[in-house]
Amino acid sequence: MTHVLTRSLNRSASIFLLIVAGVGIVLPLLNLLLPPTSFFHVPTYLIALFGKYVCYAILALSIDLIWGYCGILSLGHGAFFALGGYAMGMYLMRQIGTRGVYANPILPDFMVFLNYKELPWYWYGFDMFWFAMLMVLFVPGLLAFGFGWFAFRSRVTGVYLSIITQAMTYALMLGFFRNNFGFGGNNGLTDFKDILGFNVQAQGTRAVLFLLSCLSLAAGFIICRAIVTSKLGNVLIAVRDAESRTRFLGYRVESYKLFVFTVSACMAGVAGALYVPQVGIINPGEFAPGNSIEAVIWVAVGGRGTLIGAALGAIVVNYAKTVFTSGPLAPYWLFMLGALFILVTLLLPKGIVGTVQAWWTPWRAQRLVPVPEEPASKPAE
Repeated sequence: MTHVLTRSLNRSASIFLLIVAGVGIVLPLLNLLLPPTSFFHVPTYLIALFGKYVCYAILALSIDLIWGYCGILSLGHGAFFALGGYAMGMYLMRQIGTRGVYANPILPDFMVFLNYKELPWYWYGFDMFWFAMLMVLFVPGLLAFGFGWFAFRSRVTGVYLSIITQAMTYALMLGFFRNNFGFGGNNGLTDFKDILGFNVQAQGTRAVLFLLSCLSLAAGFIICRAIVTSKLGNVLIAVRDAESRTRFLGYRVESYKLFVFTVSACMAGVAGALYVPQVGIINPGEFAPGNSIEAVIWVAVGGRGTLIGAALGAIVVNYAKTVFTSGPLAPYWLFMLGALFILVTLLLPKGIVGTVQAWWTPWRAQRLVPVPEEPASKPAE
């Protein structure tokens, strides 16, 4: 049974990566090479929309890594997503220069409007792409490391940890709403012009951003799978299932939790950085606790502890959100999302992919077990 499960998971991972790579290549080609009159042409707005879904899938992967395999239920992972987005947004704002409304070569428009005399010190360096990308990883990772250092060493677990992660993202949201924080207040950062010299609104740029998002999803999946299938992954699962016993065996549980929490935060930061140029804005609303709770629901719907299910759940739920919020049912979307979570919890506690795996593995194992042949009967004497 174990051999069949391992082989099935390897096959599933390969199929998932092939699908992600195929979608990342085929959709941009259908957008760039076919004329708008063609039936198979993919409009540019759909490329941006699907790119947003892929970014959400990366965020869901990061949550599944800590919740599905280590038992850390974070209700504040949207904070790391938003911080990565702000790091990218700061770089994009510095690229505007004299093309802004006030034509200031150094200060973004909102700083000129708010009578800033000079650029805040924490904005320095964001005119360089490599520095901004470093901050995309460093800022969420540093916050996660500092938060986890105190939380895990204090042995805060369960619902208490979930509550303080939610408090963390709520506190950041309140701070970023303030105009004197230096991040655009409630309007956030927007009106981006270009990235690495390419027009951020151009058809080709959006196609490349979508491809990069798909490649990042594939890379994130490979990293997560490498972690959970290693000896480190076995320890993480032991922490999830029996933390006290794992600690009793001599493992430094806090160190393992801190490591995986930091890696997860960095992944969420990358998702946020890819999200911003495709949607064209980042504001404090991304820190809202409700966004983090929604991300947890994506993982639960797709299948906690499956990785593939987390990504699938993010795409399916957000596609449903796009469909239902564009019609008369828009005011009731949150109620529908809550009902979906309740139904999945009651009827599919392992999520979509988890339920399929639970059904498929015994059936596949039964098919592979050879049927013993009956011994030939002896001829009558």
